[in-house]
Amino acid sequence: MQLPVARGRVSAALLDVLGGRAAKLPAFARFDGDEDLHLTLFVCYELAYRGWDGVDDRWEWDPGMLRLRTAAENRFLGFLYDLVGEPGEHVDPARVPDELARIVEEDDGPGLSGYLRGRATYEQFREFVTHRSVYHLREADPHSWALPRLGGRAKAALVEIQTDEYGGGAEPRMHQELFKRTMSWFDLDLSYGGYVDSVGAPTLAVNNLMSLFGLHRARRGMILGHLAAFEMTSSLPNRSYANGLRRLGGDADATAFYDEHVEADAVHEQIAAHDLCGSFAAAEPRRAGDVLFGARCALAVDSLWAGSILDAWQNGRTSLRTRAVEPVLAG
Repeated sequence: MQLPVARGRVSAALLDVLGGRAAKLPAFARFDGDEDLHLTLFVCYELAYRGWDGVDDRWEWDPGMLRLRTAAENRFLGFLYDLVGEPGEHVDPARVPDELARIVEEDDGPGLSGYLRGRATYEQFREFVTHRSVYHLREADPHSWALPRLGGRAKAALVEIQTDEYGGGAEPRMHQELFKRTMSWFDLDLSYGGYVDSVGAPTLAVNNLMSLFGLHRARRGMILGHLAAFEMTSSLPNRSYANGLRRLGGDADATAFYDEHVEADAVHEQIAAHDLCGSFAAAEPRRAGDVLFGARCALAVDSLWAGSILDAWQNGRTSLRTRAVEPVLAG
């Protein structure tokens, strides 16, 4: 993946260093807004995934890079605490599956899936797919960081979920590969991270949240709660996405990714709530509050992202930052 274009002073300094135009990272007191913050975080985090073209892999563990990443993470965490509150310290582990169900039931985020099912134009749906490509082309990877940090029943449950996400070992069935079929129907660039420059801070924040939780052992409960919230709120929206694509003339290739999730996530919902998060909370009761915090963050950050997309469309604007994909007018 090529290094993106800077969005502020901090991300510019970071990209200058990684691009070989500067020798070291300067000290910064603040970021130039959310775009600067979340691009900085995304660039730092990607060093732990597939990396950047022409960038030495050793930057992943560079002390200066880690200091910058920590500063950005602390800023993001402060935002999350303001958004959903801090993790609860006295949560009954036995109540975790029921509390997850309650959090999901009470979620009243914007109706993006309904809009895509019944109203979105071809161009708007194409924008949606563009946004989601930043995650779906590495789908399951952020949650897999939790695997070596678990044991027993919780580990087995996560393996069961992730096995489906990775297509049971068959490359064409991997969800990352299924999503490429949707992108191909929209004639989009299939390159990993090809649209990072096209999406705004809300989209990057959705991705950064998973890395914030997944890359830290201390936040292993949070990434499990995040995964549970994803699985417990996925089946019905994916049915809407598939039906919306069929309304627009989408063929079996176009809808394969979403149709797969309708069935798979209905099963994963129970595994994630009970076998994964319930077992984890029972084994590590002090982390029970982290699980619920991760779930609340997943829903809240995704809601902000969906709201930003709908707001753009309802005001006749593109939801993308650049013209890398044709802009759109609300239909």
